[in-house]
Formats: sequence, C-alpha cells, structure tokens
Amino acid sequence: MTSYATEPSLLTGDQKIQAAVLESLAEAVNHRTWFAGMATPYLGAHPIEVGSGLGDYALEWLPYVDRFTATEADPERLVDLKQRFADDPRVEARELLLPTDSYGDHTALVSYNVLEHIEDDVAALRSMARLVQPGAPMVLVVPAFPIAMSKVDVATGHWRRYTRRTLTEVATAAGLTVERMEYVNSLGFICYFITARLLGMSPKGGVMMRVYDSLVTPITRRLESRLRPPFGQSVLAVLRRPT
Repeated sequence: MTSYATEPSLLTGDQKIQAAVLESLAEAVNHRTWFAGMATPYLGAHPIEVGSGLGDYALEWLPYVDRFTATEADPERLVDLKQRFADDPRVEARELLLPTDSYGDHTALVSYNVLEHIEDDVAALRSMARLVQPGAPMVLVVPAFPIAMSKVDVATGHWRRYTRRTLTEVATAAGLTVERMEYVNSLGFICYFITARLLGMSPKGGVMMRVYDSLVTPITRRLESRLRPPFGQSVLAVLRRPT
C-alpha cells in the first residue's frame, strides 16, 4: 500500500527562472541520456522519481520499468507533467513536497537536482527512504562544491552545494548506507564555474547549449568511463535504505 499525504512546504527560488533552466536543459539530449543511464541499473519494476520537472528523465527510464511514479512540488509543472503522460497507463504523476510523512513500497527512488532546494536535507532524505522498500536504492544527483555557488544557484532556490564528504554526512545522519559517492561531469564544472560563478550567466538553450551538448558532453562521458575525476559539476550518490 502506498500513501502520498503531503505537508505544507515552501517552494524556494524563482519558479519562472527554474522553469527557464529546465527548458534550456531539455535541449541537452546527450547530457540527459548520460545521467539517466547512471540510475537505470537500480530502477527495478516500479521506481519513484522525486522532482520530475518536465518529465524528461522519466521518458528515458520508462523503457526499463513496468510502472513509474513521477512527482512534482510545483503546481504548474505538475499539471504539465500529468498532461504529458496522460496517455501512458504505466505512469502516475502526483504532487509531493518534502519533507513529508508519505510512505510507499517502490523498488527504487531517483532524485536529480532536488535535495539542494530543501532547507532540512536530512529530513528530506528520511522522507525519501520511507517511499522505498527496505534495502532499496536511492539514486541522487546534487550540485557540487560550495565554491561554485552562483547567482543562478541563489535565484533557483539552492540552499547549498555539496561535496562527497558533506553528502555522506547528511546521508549517514538520515540513517542511510552509502553504496556510491562520486563526482561526475568534470568538464561541466569548469564551464559552469566560468559562466555562472565568474560571469553570472544563466544556462540558456539555443546554439551554444546544443554545441556544448554535442561536443563537450560526449568527451566528458568517455573520459569518466575510464577514470573517476577528483571534482565535478555534480555529486552522484547511490544510497540504501537499511533492511
């Protein structure tokens, strides 16, 4: 049995700016395919995604699952999410705000670029753990390195950026076990630091985004298939709810 009762929660950041960033990143097809593949081996039959946004990652994962639960905190994006998957009976789109007392028995949980938006990240991780079966994996991607905190981060409602150490500490405080904790997208970090941190630019779609995605992303992906970089634009974590 699954319950999705929600509690009042404040959505941080400018929702219009968040929407613009999501729309621009939707053009980054190679990046999305790469990052979606990081979670695919862990999904199981019926995963849940916390913070589905426009549903782009959900589309990448659907071929590998029997059912999929997509969730969103923003009411307008939730409407769009429901409309996008209205004709697919495998997908259920629901509102979900964190932290919450909701619980479920999903085979896995995926959450990309969500935890940094929540002030009490320990409580948020505990909430996520209640949505999956005992022993199930939770795959998270969060922005890396406080030194890269930019006007874009603040405008989109980021409370923080993480390191492997700080995310491990938060996961441990939430009672979770750490299976993987690594930096990803090293070249992306360099580009983000220059454009967002130093120049104050926001991610935008268009020619530059497509050129970056077609040239830089494949190179980064090949490099990181052979070695683990000591830094990256994101931290990838695979956590487990204890059995």
